[in-house]
Formats: sequence, structure tokens, C-alpha cells
Amino acid sequence: MPHGALLRRGPRSPWRTRYFIDTEFTDFKADACQLISIAIVSENGDEFYAECTDFDLSLCNSFVCETVLPQLGQISGRSMPTSNVRDELVAWLCAVPLKPRPVLSYDSDCDYQLVTHLLRGSLPQGWRHENVYLKINSERLIQYVTEHGGEHHALFDARANAYAFI
Repeated sequence: MPHGALLRRGPRSPWRTRYFIDTEFTDFKADACQLISIAIVSENGDEFYAECTDFDLSLCNSFVCETVLPQLGQISGRSMPTSNVRDELVAWLCAVPLKPRPVLSYDSDCDYQLVTHLLRGSLPQGWRHENVYLKINSERLIQYVTEHGGEHHALFDARANAYAFI
């Protein structure tokens, strides 16, 4: 079953559309945390995904080396320098209609911190953000991961969160 068959299509609310973000990064330690990849999946099926090619490999912890790095390169044409990731993300975010209001939804504050660091500031005007960790249904998340795999890949995790959001 393709991932879209499990995802709801269209906003759950006439007032806002959720955009689920996930990131992969080198390490949780603040002095060693660099963005590796970023994905955003909207309720209506629009997606953004990019991988940074210029993060410092020496900062990657063992989990990242064993689990995250081997999954990179699955999406053709989406690996680029961080500055290009920033430019493409800004263009993508700015192209999103502001009605219904876009809400960047994340399950970890680290994801939000990484995106604002990448953007060199806050989200574009008109965007809101919300930590939805407590609104992610663990059974639905497991169902999605079991069906599609790809855990600890930013795009697949963002899709899983979009599906599991209640």
C-alpha cells in the first residue's frame, strides 16, 4: 500500500492545515548538533525533503552512523549543501497558502530548533507552530512503521507522524 493510502488527504480543520516536520541530525549534544536531513509532510499530501551534504561526519554519534546515515540518498536529487536546503525550504514555506493557516507540527522541540536555526530565525509570517508529541497515537505510529518501514529517516518519520496524529 502506498504511503498516501494511509494518510488522510486534506486539512482536518477549515481554519488550519498541519505540516508535520521531522529532522535527522548528528547528535543531541548542543555543540555537536548539525542538521542532516529535513522533511515536511502536509495533511493534503504536499511534501518537502532535503539532505545536507556538508554536515560534519565526525560529529555523528554511533546511532546516527549505524541507523541514519545508511538511509541517506534514497530520494534522488534531494542531497545538497545546507545553504541550498535553506533556500529551497524558504521558497517551499513561502509558497504555502496562508489560508487555512499553516501550522508546523513537530513531536520534538529539537526539530523546531533545527528548522529555525536553518532558517536563521522564525518561520515565515503567517505560520504557527505546535509541539504535537502528546497528540501522536503510538498504535497508529507503529502501524505505519510496520507497513512502510523507514524509521529514523526524516521523510518516512514525518509521514508516520502525519498518519498517527489524532
